[in-house]
This record gives sequence, structure tokens and C-alpha cells, in this order.
Amino acid sequence: MVNPTWASNCGTVKLWLGDCLEVMKTWPAGVIDIVVSDPPYGHNNNNDDDLVRRREAALGCGSLCAARPITNDSGVEAGELYRTSLRHWHRLLKPGCCCCCCIGGGGGSKDLQFATWSLWMDEVFSFKEMVIWDKGPMGMGWHYRRSYEAVLVGEKPGGECQWYGGRNTENIIRPGDYGIRKIIPKADQHPCAKPNELYGHFIELHTQSGGIVLDPLMGEGPCGVAAVRLGRSFWGIEIDRGYFERAKRRIEDELERTSLLGCPAST
Repeated sequence: MVNPTWASNCGTVKLWLGDCLEVMKTWPAGVIDIVVSDPPYGHNNNNDDDLVRRREAALGCGSLCAARPITNDSGVEAGELYRTSLRHWHRLLKPGCCCCCCIGGGGGSKDLQFATWSLWMDEVFSFKEMVIWDKGPMGMGWHYRRSYEAVLVGEKPGGECQWYGGRNTENIIRPGDYGIRKIIPKADQHPCAKPNELYGHFIELHTQSGGIVLDPLMGEGPCGVAAVRLGRSFWGIEIDRGYFERAKRRIEDELERTSLLGCPAST
């Protein structure tokens, strides 16, 4: 198992800088309690020409944002990354444990991502649910504006499903539920920033205290912040050094804030 790039002395957090496919293949099977991640959607978001970058100028609300292209965000690259990752996640998860993967909210004719990615998940996992995150009005787009995203949930067969959500958990997250509110990214944030609470929702539903949470595409680390806040261990991987450093700082701050650091973080 390749050594982490950074870890807390108490061992609850381990972070790797690198290609997640290369890092994950060095890990032993059956060590992870949940995968929660937000892979690139294959839309080439925040490149030089797309509406995500130009939204404020297009809507007359401000100037052009700086381009912040996302690694592996072309349609082919994103699909290959997701489909290959599913097999790694299946190997790493314990039986009965789940992966919870964010995807786009429909629209566009390029790849029908919500349908294609659901079928790919069902090839590897037992497809459990598509949870709708209603982000509230008004989202990106030009005609039908995108006001929701989805989270695909797959279960690894072979054991009883790890479920701690009781009988009153819906498959729709409405605006403000569980403290989840959409983020409109600022110029210095990841262009597809997600709220910590979205990750925390799924972590609480499928794990207990001390379980290991994996986000192999952690960006600025919202999943890591949520895991630490909930008393779980966290393993995170990020290929972009800038986002890796931001994630490390955010997680360090959360470790200190929650006083889980009876052991100071170390490099």
C-alpha cells in the first residue's frame, strides 16, 4: 500500500496526492466502509468558452470568471474514469457497504449521463437508489434550467446493507434538508464545490462512528470535513496539487475545531 502524502498523527485522516486509479490499486480489498464522491461529469465545465464560466457576464451580473478547467472533464475521459473507478470501489468496500456517487441533473444529448452511469453502476454493484438533490431555483442552463443533481447509490452484495437511516429517509433532498444548501462558487473556489452537509448525509446513513470514508476525487475536501465532523476516519485522493493543499488545510482546521486532534496533524 503506497504511503499517504499527508496524515494526521492519530491516523484518522490519510490523504494521497496523485491519480486515484493508481493509488487505489495498491490498497488491500475490503477495507472501506463507504465511498462518497463527486467525479467530473464530462461537460468540460469552466473551460474558456462554456456557460459555467461565462454565467455572470451572460446574465448581466458581473465580469467573466477565470477559467478553472477540471481534470478528466471531457465526455470520454470522465466516463472512463467513472467506469474504471467502480471496479476499484467494489474491491475496496466491505460486503453490504455502499458507494454514493454524484452525477449531473439531466439535460443535453451528449451521453444521457444519468442513464448511462446508472447502468454502468448496476454492472458492478447492486443498484440501490438514485437520490435527487433539489438545489432550488435557479440553476445553470438556458431553456430548462438545471435545479437538481442526482446521487447514485450502489450496494456491494455479500452482506446485510449497512443502513442507519431508519424508515423515514426519502429519496429526495429538498432545499435546506439536513442543512444542505447549494454553493454558488466564488472565483477562488473549486468551480463545482459541494456542501459538506451533502456528504455528511450519506456518511450518516451508511456508516457508524470510526468507519472509513473514501473520497477518491476529493477536490477541496468537503467529504473529508464531513467525515471528521461525524467522527469517521477519512481517506482522500486528489490529482490537482492546489486543490489537495486546500483540502489538507480545511481538514486540519476541522480536526482542530472538533478537538479530534489530541494528536496534532503532521506531514
